[in-house]
Amino acid sequence: MDGERFKTDIIPLRPVMLAVALKMLGDADDAEDAVQEIMLRIWEMRAQVTKMINPEGYVMQSLRNFCLDRLRAKKQTVEVTQISLACDETPYLGTERRNAVVLVGQIIASLPRQQKMVIEMRDIEGYELEEIATATGMQVGAVAVNLSRARKKVRDLYLWINNYKKI
Repeated sequence: MDGERFKTDIIPLRPVMLAVALKMLGDADDAEDAVQEIMLRIWEMRAQVTKMINPEGYVMQSLRNFCLDRLRAKKQTVEVTQISLACDETPYLGTERRNAVVLVGQIIASLPRQQKMVIEMRDIEGYELEEIATATGMQVGAVAVNLSRARKKVRDLYLWINNYKKI
């Protein structure tokens, strides 16, 4: 599939794709991201799409699957402040842990944009390094470096705030 055929066959599906994604995801920004991701995937595999009997059906099924994956991922994501505590701990320990969770969340929020994005995707949302690289457009090595730096910064700031060691 060349650029012209992509423009005539796939691009006109965009409004329908956006409507489907919006209905499934319930958020305009998430729907726009989903449509953009599927358009990119279709463009990258345009040689295989050309050979398909029903490329429009494939595009719509891909979008549906992508949206379902997003919805599943949202259900599995737990806010850091919602982490349950063990039943046998004292109220003091429970408060200490909740405060530690809030503090780590604040430290993560203060990180540079790329480090924040990478640590959230990896350690909170559970994405693999390759998935993060694909989603962010970074090289896998750059993702690993940013993740390492982010973790070190979180650890150092946490320890410094709690007076365990000097930075």
